[in-house]
Amino acid sequence: MSAPSKVVQIPPQRRLLPFLPAERIAELKPGLAEVIEYRKSGLSLNHIIGCPLECGYCVRHVFGNFQMKTPRRLMSDRDAVDALVNHSYFRPHKTPIQLFNRATDPMLPVVKPHLLEVLRLLDEQGLTNHVLVITRWRVSADDCAVLNSFQNLRLTVLVTHSGIDDERIEPVDSNIAADSLRTLFEHADRYRVVHYWRPIVPGLNDSDEHIERARELSLHAHATVFTGLFFRDEMAAYYESHGLPMPYDDTARRKIMPEQAEQRILDAFDASRLPGALPWGTLFRKTSCGVAYAHGEADYNGHYGVRELCDICPPAQIALCKKAWEKPDLAVVEREARALGAVGDVEVNDRAIVVEGLDEPPRYYLQHGFGYQCHDRAKPHHYRQHGRAPIGWQAENGPDPA
Repeated sequence: MSAPSKVVQIPPQRRLLPFLPAERIAELKPGLAEVIEYRKSGLSLNHIIGCPLECGYCVRHVFGNFQMKTPRRLMSDRDAVDALVNHSYFRPHKTPIQLFNRATDPMLPVVKPHLLEVLRLLDEQGLTNHVLVITRWRVSADDCAVLNSFQNLRLTVLVTHSGIDDERIEPVDSNIAADSLRTLFEHADRYRVVHYWRPIVPGLNDSDEHIERARELSLHAHATVFTGLFFRDEMAAYYESHGLPMPYDDTARRKIMPEQAEQRILDAFDASRLPGALPWGTLFRKTSCGVAYAHGEADYNGHYGVRELCDICPPAQIALCKKAWEKPDLAVVEREARALGAVGDVEVNDRAIVVEGLDEPPRYYLQHGFGYQCHDRAKPHHYRQHGRAPIGWQAENGPDPA
């Protein structure tokens, strides 16, 4: 498959989304009105908000706009891109970028023109940053041709497929995402495709049939990433008010992926346990690991320092990450951390940089800058839990051995 010469064109002005009125923007939660947010997988641009898909577990609950079903713009695409590339945390060619991953779906027909325009504006600047686009909606062969036309960006489309059958929790037919995954993979040339298997909830979508379905879909992606449920108080309140079965007895600030559920998945994907089984795709616990593998690169989040994360990775990928992984100099780290507002001791151990007094954005800035994990001393990552919530994990697993 060769890259097409098609020039990316934004649709006519009449098809662009209306702006959200200023008085409505003023009523938004500050986190939603701020169009740029630093998340672990990248600096996230979200100047379009609103989504009709009504997935019960959507992060939009946290921002208090789940009832906003019609997408609207907070600013123009060009202004949004300017804000992104001039952001204090943005590094050309280095900082990973996420587009429309917090408050809408980028492949909705009314949102897609803006996604393509943002990609064009970034690409024409010659930027080679990783760009992650996450969708569960329809992707056509024509869309793939446009996505292949970008010459500089390292673009990855992550297709969310949960297989959840309860329409009260996920009204969107999972076959839509499955078809999009196959289409994207079939036409992939310059971009890469990740099968984003999430959220996995024990008793809801982790049956043998669900796992077998995920294995089959993994053959239509450059990598498969699996993860659990982000279940905050706002999601629990929505579940309770709508009479939905509560997935867990408690909420957590991190994603929930119980140990037994993870092990069932790992066993099912382990070809050595099933002699004569057909081969299937490569499985990763972390988004950046799957994205990096799909592009033939080392993980930009420095997960190699957390060795037990790597026990399911291909040996060649482990070697690649090991070669790129370098423990940073403490004096350099401390200087940068202090400039960002760190207090207390700054530590660089064999697994991560450990700081105090820094919120997630400056920690991610350090993490991506050094290619080395950066953790908050007050919120430790426990051994084998892989930065997940403690729900469903045995205490005897112990703390991080570092």
